[in-house]
Amino acid sequence: MSNTQEKQYGTTPPISTTMPTSGEVAANDALIAELKRQNNFEGAEETERRKTTLQLIQKITTEFVRHVSKKRNLPQSSIDAAGGKIFTFGSYRLGVYGPGSDIDTLVVVPKHVTREDFFEHFPTTLERMAPPGAIREMTPVPDAYVPIIKLEFSGISIDLIFARLALSTVSTSLTLKDTSVLRGLEERDMRSLNGTRVTDEILDLVPQQKTFRTALRGIKLWAQRRAIYANVMGFPGGVAWAMMVARVCQLYPRATGSVVIGKFFRIMRQWKWPQPVLLKNIEDGPLQVRVWNPKIYNGDRYHLMPIITPAYPSMCATHNITLSTKKIIEREWDRAGDITDEIWRGRAQWKDLFSKHTFFTSDYKYYLSINAASRTKDAQHVWSGLVESKIRLLVQNLENEASISVARPFNKGFSRVHHCKDETEIDAVIAGDLKYQAKDVGTETTDAVNDPKHIAAASGDADVMTVSNGNVHHSIDGDQMLYMYTTTYYVGIELSSDGTKRLDISYQTKDFKDLCQSWQNFNSELNALHISHSRSYDLPPDVFSPGESRPEKPKKKVSAKKRNLELSGIE
Repeated sequence: MSNTQEKQYGTTPPISTTMPTSGEVAANDALIAELKRQNNFEGAEETERRKTTLQLIQKITTEFVRHVSKKRNLPQSSIDAAGGKIFTFGSYRLGVYGPGSDIDTLVVVPKHVTREDFFEHFPTTLERMAPPGAIREMTPVPDAYVPIIKLEFSGISIDLIFARLALSTVSTSLTLKDTSVLRGLEERDMRSLNGTRVTDEILDLVPQQKTFRTALRGIKLWAQRRAIYANVMGFPGGVAWAMMVARVCQLYPRATGSVVIGKFFRIMRQWKWPQPVLLKNIEDGPLQVRVWNPKIYNGDRYHLMPIITPAYPSMCATHNITLSTKKIIEREWDRAGDITDEIWRGRAQWKDLFSKHTFFTSDYKYYLSINAASRTKDAQHVWSGLVESKIRLLVQNLENEASISVARPFNKGFSRVHHCKDETEIDAVIAGDLKYQAKDVGTETTDAVNDPKHIAAASGDADVMTVSNGNVHHSIDGDQMLYMYTTTYYVGIELSSDGTKRLDISYQTKDFKDLCQSWQNFNSELNALHISHSRSYDLPPDVFSPGESRPEKPKKKVSAKKRNLELSGIE
């Protein structure tokens, strides 16, 4: 009999190493079947097209590095050895991508290739080597903190980021796991490498990758449906949800994906926050860089639900979570835990877990509408991103109001286009009037628009980005029209049980507007910001999905106990 000790995954011993029962295997089969019904997996043909596309991107990267090497007049031997390699990260690397998912791709180059070279020469090399018609769209964002080229290539959306190593050659055998590759790097390059390094560590730290992927697919779908998936808005993002799932996999190393999901909600709900979620002990490294440590850094002590990345230098992936979003996440864990309990009892199905949120239909009586507006599309991408990046600060200020129990931001904005004839109509649009909304352009959510400049600005890069004014006049059927572009964010307000009937949030809203308008690129002739309040029955129809009904205005009742909120201080 072997005395070989089984490998321990994680910082603590597992809770259970029991092999799955036949019932658990059957539940896992039912889970996978439901995920397929929910269109969570893509077809083999699309997956093969992704692989072929990435192989071509690798060839383009090698040619790009050779081209720059020649321009540097390097010896032929150095040109031949220079190399260049791509790495993937995010959902594709984790193996949880679905139809239409982006491929997050890192282009790693040797030290003589600069960021300026990347934006000057990579697009032209790409266009030269790509099959005719393969590139549908290409948007470089060189002034983002993590510079990016976003493109649609052969029907696949690809986000290309750049990192330069302090090495003379980058061979195709290079890995990024060793911390020595971080030596001598600029902070921006280190940040670019972080995505791949974290993703690879997560995969190395789970007992069974297949189980992890099944469970993560389920948790991601659930979090997206419940509108609690958005780092910028104060909810966990993709990497944070992945690390939480990975931790539960470590605690149940032989479990099926269905069991991991069943345990996930109860374990996370009972977690002793702010005790951090760690996949391994935090490592020290060779560099003078900040590593998450609440004993040293005062800011780290205020993280409410710290989930720590496993790759050096470890960082908190959930520093944006607020008191309100934490409360909402915990409520959702309770709801999901009850549903999964019922699934195991045979009284519910997996589809019940994935039912859509009720943020607009029934969760709140009162809402704030934050309307970011610009006169040009280019300006709006950056301005709306800047406003989005500050929403959680408004939420934190609202939480300080004693009468407010929860201020919950919806996890995406609603982008609209309006056709106006004069300044009076423009003022109405800024104030939230949808009367002049373009009939030929539908409302889109910010995640569907997926504009790289908006994403960069929302991630905190607005201060370093160049803003194009663009053209404010457009011609429609021969008439000169003024276009207005708006993005509206909604915050649901839940009152505390002892809240007053009158609620003055003028300080919070004024502070938020001042903060946004103090942006160095704010242009009052181009950008505007308006905050208003509304009841649930006054919400615009385009925030509701087909089949959903807007709440009806209640009929007036004569009652001395009726509690009506009067919001003051905002329009």
